[in-house]
Amino acid sequence: MTIRVAHVGTGNVGRLALTELVTNPQFELTGLCVSATEKVGKDAGTLAGVDVSTGVSAVNDLDAVLATGPECVVYCAMGDTRLPDAMEDVRRILAAGINVVGSSPGLLQYPWGVMPDKYIARIEDAARQGNSSIFISGVDPGFINDLIPFALASTCQRIEQVRCMEIADYATYDGSEVMYYMGFGRPLDEKPMLLQPGVLSIAWGTAIRQLAAGLGIEVDEVTESYQREPAPEDFDIAVGHVRQGTMAALQFEIRGMVDGHPAIVVEHITRLRQDLRPDWPQPAQPGGSYRVEIVGEPSYAVDICPSSRKGDHNHAAIVAAAGRIVNAIPAVIAAAPGIRTTLDLPLITGKGVYAREEIAAI
Repeated sequence: MTIRVAHVGTGNVGRLALTELVTNPQFELTGLCVSATEKVGKDAGTLAGVDVSTGVSAVNDLDAVLATGPECVVYCAMGDTRLPDAMEDVRRILAAGINVVGSSPGLLQYPWGVMPDKYIARIEDAARQGNSSIFISGVDPGFINDLIPFALASTCQRIEQVRCMEIADYATYDGSEVMYYMGFGRPLDEKPMLLQPGVLSIAWGTAIRQLAAGLGIEVDEVTESYQREPAPEDFDIAVGHVRQGTMAALQFEIRGMVDGHPAIVVEHITRLRQDLRPDWPQPAQPGGSYRVEIVGEPSYAVDICPSSRKGDHNHAAIVAAAGRIVNAIPAVIAAAPGIRTTLDLPLITGKGVYAREEIAAI
């Protein structure tokens, strides 16, 4: 029996999530909500970039999409720069008795200890009202910070530190809003939103707090630091022109401290050219990779190298984020009402996604 789903947002993650919804026979797409006026009226298959006519046309009315009666909404609208609106959207969906999986609002990945309790309560109250549940995830923050380290930690006798790293060249990342939010191509005397005091600790605080909860430790405080590197000359990237002297590389850390020791660390090394800051950690494959390190008994250093037949490492990572969300739909529908996390859900195995190459190429 197919699962009736609706979809919100067709940006980088949303378009690829929509691709699975319209090509995977597990799902029946009931509605599609977009924000860009030029997308309104277009078939979902067209917006997903696949040669499939779904008969579902995009609208810019969330209520109209909810009226189609989905069991679950895949919510991929931008949340970083419109957090209050995104929170209100998912609250409305949950209160209507519809489950939610999504890539945003990112703070709902694991909000306890990160968001004020009153905001968490609004989401939980809506979920109880609608007997619905919500699961927010992705790559990083996402399964690189919870599913993978938890799997490794389950084999350890002792753990001193868990470090989760993203090491990537973002030159091909086609997301201007995210790049501006991070500060790329902007003067170093400007401080972008991501690097405002406390923002890193909030954005990745969900990952720190969830890892701490899973490991059964209490984080005393969350600290952060960053380094920036200017462009040595003018050059172009996917989202535009980078002028000499503007930010072209960024390294940051968020640390969950326990008794003065960095027990949990999230580190990002993001470059716009591979030759910048060669002294910073390098990816395990050209372009980019993820790394999970555990210091303990035993210790681990595991590199995750996403790749795709349809794009580079950045494209592959976004496909992974979309897959993590969509494949969780059956488990989230079956879950108890409320905010659900990786700690609550059963192991999601990718059931139903096997397909031969000629089928997958559609």
